[in-house]
Amino acid sequence: MRKTFTAVLLFSLMASLIGCSGGGTADKSGGTASTPKPANQEASGDKGGDSKEPVKLRIAWWGGQSRHDYTLKVIKMYEEKHPNVTIEPEYAPFDDYWKKLAPQAVAGGLPDIIQMDISYLSQYAGRNQLADLKPFTDSGVLDVKDVSENALKGGEVGGKLVAMNLGVNALQTTFDVETMKKNGIDIPSKEWTWDDMDKMGAQAKAKGLLIGGFAFRHDVFFPYYLRTIGQKMYSEDGKTLGYADDKPFIDYFTRYQKWYDNGYILSLDKEAQKKGVAEEDEILLGHSVSGTGWSNQFLAVANLVKDRPLELNPMPGPGTKEGLFLKPSMYFSIAETSKQKEEAAKFISFFINDIEANQLIKGERGVPVSSKVKEALKPNLTENEAKIFDYVTWVESNSSPMDPPNPIGAVEIEKLLRDLSEKMLFKKIAIDEAAAEFRKEANAILARSQK
Repeated sequence: MRKTFTAVLLFSLMASLIGCSGGGTADKSGGTASTPKPANQEASGDKGGDSKEPVKLRIAWWGGQSRHDYTLKVIKMYEEKHPNVTIEPEYAPFDDYWKKLAPQAVAGGLPDIIQMDISYLSQYAGRNQLADLKPFTDSGVLDVKDVSENALKGGEVGGKLVAMNLGVNALQTTFDVETMKKNGIDIPSKEWTWDDMDKMGAQAKAKGLLIGGFAFRHDVFFPYYLRTIGQKMYSEDGKTLGYADDKPFIDYFTRYQKWYDNGYILSLDKEAQKKGVAEEDEILLGHSVSGTGWSNQFLAVANLVKDRPLELNPMPGPGTKEGLFLKPSMYFSIAETSKQKEEAAKFISFFINDIEANQLIKGERGVPVSSKVKEALKPNLTENEAKIFDYVTWVESNSSPMDPPNPIGAVEIEKLLRDLSEKMLFKKIAIDEAAAEFRKEANAILARSQK
């Protein structure tokens, strides 16, 4: 489930991103933003448009085919309720998405509504490319009365609400329990450890199977590991790395190198061929007994595996409770350059609050942030959807507070980490040398980004 996180997940250097968006022509002229309604004026929400003037919105998101399919249905539903509104969709797999978004941002032609990830939030907000949503929450155009304060705070940067949380996720390990049982592979408990994962890898390898590694997503799993040992990826002020010495880096990658050398996990050349969609998942293909990712990513794979049940389990420990946290799965932001900010806010409000729409979404972008929606969905959840809701509920009581959004420069650091991880696995650099180089270069990136 490497890049199926949607998981997340997760992240290439902004300056190196190239390409242009498909599906809709970018409006690169900028323009004056619309003004939110006065606080005493009723928000249109999902009750139909109160303006007859034609409105065109562009919306962009990443994901697999199932996400594309239901999002298009939700858009059509909104357009039927608001006949004057036309919404042009733009979507792509995770990596391609950011490659398309970057030049649009440079040219001032971002889509009106942008699906945003926490790893990019500070970067885009720090460049004043995301609108402040607070005027719309204050006026009621973006209805958040059933959304908790903690869920809202996950979208704040620099005192502004620049992103609307669409749902909450938690890191998890997916087990193909039936395949594990058939092959005599021990099924770990919720209290499993890294040593148990070593053992699972050896047992799977003996049967010609793999376990799910972290592949190109060390930007997600290395910070998790740091949290389990009481350290952080970044300092509180975001000016330096947050862990005290290089031992955690060395310990983490030494274990991962062992998995790779022993053939427990997929080779990097095969990983590089993947597009990050559920249809390519190694569990689905019958090659792996486990995978790792965010809880919402479980659904796309589990729904495709028709002949056997999959189960969610926490990440290994010790220190699992300290490592786990509830993360905004992804956000919707509004481009600062949008000429239709108010209508964009209305659509986001519809997306998070409309019961009928969420019966299509069903928490695929994370367990809904609206308490009203979450309660309404419970009776009609499928078995796999209920597993996600139950797991996130368990994590609520078995996790620690989320770290602040990554500082500006984090995307460049994530690319550095990816590049070094490849060099380590290909034995082009020793792990201790990579640890020292990562610390030096990452701190230099953070210092440079502060200017």
